[in-house]
Amino acid sequence: MCWSATADLVAGTGIAAVGVACVARVRRPGDLPLAALPLILGAHQIVESLVWDAGGGTGPATVVWAVIALPLLAVWVPVGVVCAAPRHAWRRLLIPLTAGLLTAATLAYAMATRPVRAEIRGHTVGYFVDLSHAELVIAGYLIATVGSLLLSGDRGVMLLGVLAAMGVLICWATWRMEFVSTWCAFAALCSLVLYGWVRGRRPS
Repeated sequence: MCWSATADLVAGTGIAAVGVACVARVRRPGDLPLAALPLILGAHQIVESLVWDAGGGTGPATVVWAVIALPLLAVWVPVGVVCAAPRHAWRRLLIPLTAGLLTAATLAYAMATRPVRAEIRGHTVGYFVDLSHAELVIAGYLIATVGSLLLSGDRGVMLLGVLAAMGVLICWATWRMEFVSTWCAFAALCSLVLYGWVRGRRPS
C-alpha cells in the first residue's frame, strides 16, 4: 500500500469490516470462500502496516505478507470462483485453477528455500523473492487470479475481474518495483464490489 503504516492499518481495518459484512450476508454456501476474500485482504493490509513499522527487511511480518499475497491468493481466488460459479463455467475455470495450483507450489517452494525481503521505497513497499522464470510465474499468477474472475460466468465477479485487470495495468505502469504491494492494495479496495455482489445473490 502507498503512504504509511497508518494508511495500511486504517485501510485494512475498513476492508476487513467489509469482509465481515460480506460473510454475514452469504446466502449460498458456495459463495463463502469468495465472500471471505475481503477479510483476507484486510488482514493482509494490516500485516503490511507491521512491515512498515519494522522498516522492511526479512522479518516475520514480511514473510506472512508474502505468503498471503503470493501462494495463498493464487489458490484462494480461483477456488473461490469455482465454488461460486455456475456449472457451465466449471470446465473453463480448470485453466486458472490449474495455473493457480502450479504457481502457488512454485512460489511456496521459492519462499521456503530463499529469503523474502521487503524494502521501503518512499511511500511504497517493494517485495523481493528470488524466482526462476519470474515472467512465467507472474503470468500464471495473473491467469489464476484475474483470469478466474473474468471467466467466472457471473456478471458481478466479471466486473471485479475487469477492475483487477485495470489495477494490474495501472500498478505495473506506475510502480514496477512495488507492483505486488500496490496491486494487492488496489484489489483490496475492490472489495466493495464483492459486497455488492454478495448482497445481490439469491439463495440457492
